[in-house]
Amino acid sequence: MNFPPAQDSLLIAGVDEAGRGPLAGPVVAAAVILDPAQPISGLADSKTLSAHQREALAATIKSHAWCWAVGIASVEEIDQLNILQATLLAMQRALGGLSTPAQYALIDGNRLPTLTIPARAIVKGDSTVAAISAASIIAKVTRDGMMQDYQQQYPNFSFSQHQGYGTRQHLAELAQFGVLPIHRKTFAPVRNRLAQPDIES
Repeated sequence: MNFPPAQDSLLIAGVDEAGRGPLAGPVVAAAVILDPAQPISGLADSKTLSAHQREALAATIKSHAWCWAVGIASVEEIDQLNILQATLLAMQRALGGLSTPAQYALIDGNRLPTLTIPARAIVKGDSTVAAISAASIIAKVTRDGMMQDYQQQYPNFSFSQHQGYGTRQHLAELAQFGVLPIHRKTFAPVRNRLAQPDIES
């Protein structure tokens, strides 16, 4: 079991998200407080790592960090709030889920969620700050796992391959099979598909 560091050491959480751009599925954020006594080698922006590397690092992060947590904003919240506000909400939830509350937050990007602790936004922080890199990995692995589950639920769509992003394959599936409950209705390709009458009746 991990214990908090000395009182004079600030508990800093790195925060990042996965899934702002896709046409389907939730947006997932993660918050990670690393243990300075247990440094983790290989941390990097999750987008630069292979799926195998991410999975291995996620397991290491979960076992070596002081604490970590995930926050999720649903498709319904994305459509209601917009993707930026839903992302910030997911970040709030991730920080709120930490078993040891953070005293300071380092957020990837250029926007901060509304928090009760001091925070700083860092552009490209997922490639320069270890705690943010760790959060990016946890968020990405978590969301990819959810998309694997959607693959089983909706076998006509290749969610395990495109993770809901607007690839040519996904757009073709959307055109052929229509809009699913997990599609983001306010995103243009989905909105446009909803405006089209189905040929089959």
